[in-house]
Amino acid sequence: MKQKIWLSSPHMSGNEIKYIEEAFAENWVAPLGPNVDGFESDLVKYLDIKSVAALSSGTAALHLALIILEIKKDDEVLVSSFTFSATVNPVLYQCATPVFIDSEDDTWNMSPELLEKAIKDRISRGKKPKAIILVHLYGMPAKIKEIIQISEKYEIPLIEDAAEALGSTYKGKKLGTFGTFGILSFNGNKIITTSGGGALISDNENYIKQARFLATQARDEAPHYQHSQVGYNYRMSNIVAGIGRAQLEVIKQRVESRRNNNIFYKEIFREIEGVKLLEEPSEYYFSNFWLTTILIDKQKTGGISRETLRLAFEKENIESRPLWKPMHLQPVFKRYPKYLNGVSEKLFKIGLCLPSGSNLRDNDKQRIQSVIFKTFI
Repeated sequence: MKQKIWLSSPHMSGNEIKYIEEAFAENWVAPLGPNVDGFESDLVKYLDIKSVAALSSGTAALHLALIILEIKKDDEVLVSSFTFSATVNPVLYQCATPVFIDSEDDTWNMSPELLEKAIKDRISRGKKPKAIILVHLYGMPAKIKEIIQISEKYEIPLIEDAAEALGSTYKGKKLGTFGTFGILSFNGNKIITTSGGGALISDNENYIKQARFLATQARDEAPHYQHSQVGYNYRMSNIVAGIGRAQLEVIKQRVESRRNNNIFYKEIFREIEGVKLLEEPSEYYFSNFWLTTILIDKQKTGGISRETLRLAFEKENIESRPLWKPMHLQPVFKRYPKYLNGVSEKLFKIGLCLPSGSNLRDNDKQRIQSVIFKTFI
C-alpha cells in the first residue's frame, strides 16, 4: 500500500526535544513549570495581547471563558453552526442553551445579518443572549468588523474560537484578539501542535488570572488544601508546553507553507470548471489556510461530486474530508434554536477539505495532483 498522505499531520521543527530534555534534566515533569511560563510569554508577544493561559485543550479554554462570563443554566449563547462540536459542548457543560447562527457565503463564517436578527428575536422573547461564540473556520477570518459592532451595540461579550486560525489576521491584527476572549487549539492536526493543548487569551489580565486559578482546581491561598469554588484540571503540562515553544518558533514558516499549499491547489483547479476554492474576500483578510477547501458543483463537472473526489483520494491512501456537518443538523443539538439561511447545509453537501499539511512533500503533491487530474480530466 502507498504511504498515507494525511489531511493535516503534526510537523515537528526539530527543536522540541531541547525543551523536553531540559524539563527532564530539571525534573520539571509537572503540570506547571518554566516551559508553561515561557510558552505563555511567547504567545503574548506573538499575538500582541496582554495575557494568555496555557491549557489542556481549546475546549477547556472555551469552558473557562463561559464560566468567567458567568454563563449559567438556561442562559442563551449564540454560536456559529458551521463548526466542530467542541465549540458547542462547553455551552452544554454550563447547562446553557446554544442558539445556532448560520453562515454567510464570503467567508463561510457566522452571518452578521442573521446574528443581529437572532439577537433581536431572542430579546423580544425576553431572553437576551449572554455571549457570542464566533468561529474563524479553516483559518479564514470572519466578518469581524461587523460582528464586533453588533456585539458592542447589544453589549454581548464576544468569544473568538480561533482554534483553526492561529496566524490569520484581519487588517493586520491577529485573530482571537478582537473579542473579550480568544480561544486557541494546539491539537495534533493544527497549524502548530503541543500534541494536545489549547490557550485562553485576553487583554483583561484579571480574567486570565481567574482562568489560571480555576484551571488548577481553584485552590485558595492557604497552607492546606482549601477550595471555595469548583475547580478544573485544565492546565497545560510543562512537557507539552516545551513542544509548543519549539513549534511557535516556526509559526511563520508553517503559515507560509499552508498558504503555498493553497496556491498549489489554485493552480490545479484554475482550468477545472465547477470547482471553487474558499478565498480571502479582500486585502484586509489574511488566512493561514490551515486547510484548503473546495466546493464541487456536479452540475458543472459532468456529474463529478465531492464524494467522487473523496473516494478517489481514499483509493490512493490520501486523506480528505467533507466540510463540517453543521451543528443544527447534529442529533445531539437538533432541539436547540437556530437561525438559518441554507448556506452551511449547502457547503456541507458539496464541500471537501484537501490535504493541507505544512509537511507535504513534492512527491505527495504529485500524487494529489495525479488523482485530481484523473478524476476531472
